[in-house]
Amino acid sequence: MASRTPQDTSRQARIAEMRRAEKTRDRRNKILAITVSTAVVAGLVGFGAWVLIDQKQQEKDAEAARKAPVSGEQTWDAKKLGRNHVETPVKYEMNPPVGGDHHPRWMNCNGDVYKNPVPEVNAVHSLEHGAVWVTYNEKAAKGDLDKLAETVGKTPYTLMSPVKEQTGAIMLSAWGKQLTVDNAADPRVAQFFTKYVQGPQTPEPGAACTNGLADK
Repeated sequence: MASRTPQDTSRQARIAEMRRAEKTRDRRNKILAITVSTAVVAGLVGFGAWVLIDQKQQEKDAEAARKAPVSGEQTWDAKKLGRNHVETPVKYEMNPPVGGDHHPRWMNCNGDVYKNPVPEVNAVHSLEHGAVWVTYNEKAAKGDLDKLAETVGKTPYTLMSPVKEQTGAIMLSAWGKQLTVDNAADPRVAQFFTKYVQGPQTPEPGAACTNGLADK
C-alpha cells in the first residue's frame, strides 16, 4: 500500500475544510430561511389581525352613527306624509320636500349627480326608495360641491341636484328627515349618509334606484 505524501494530506485537509464550511453555510442559510419565514408569517398574522380589528372598529363606528341622533336635523312624522302616486302637481310644506304624494316614476338615484334642478315629485319617489338627496344653492362653495359630488357618485341610493330657493347652502334629505349644513366637511354629512341611505325610515327598502327618470 502506497504511503500518503504531504501533498495528499494537505489536499484532503483542504477538502475536509471546504466540506465543513459548506455544511456551516447550509445550516446558516436554513436558520436564516426559517427566521425570515417566521417573521413573514408573524407579519402577515399581525397585519391580518390589524385589518380585522380595524374592520370591526369601522363596523362599530357605523353602528354607533346609525343609532345616534343627528344633531340639528328636522324630522316629520312619516305617518302623516302622503305616499300616493299622482301625475298632477304637488304642493309640499318643506323645500326641498322630504316626503308626500309623488310621481309614479322616481329619479335615478344610483349615485346620480344632476347639474340642473330635478322635478320634486320624482325626487320624493327616490326618497321613498331609501335614497338620500343632496341639494344646494348658490351659497355653497365649489370645493364643497366637488367633495359632495364625489361622495354621491360612489354611493348607491343617493342623488344630488341644485335647488335655488332652499334656505340653506347645503341640505340633505331622506324620507321624513332633513339636515342643513354650511360645508361638506361637517361630520354630520357622513353620519346622515350612514344613518339614512336605505335606513330605517325607508318606506320601500330595496326598491329600485335605476331605470327611473334621468337628467333631461
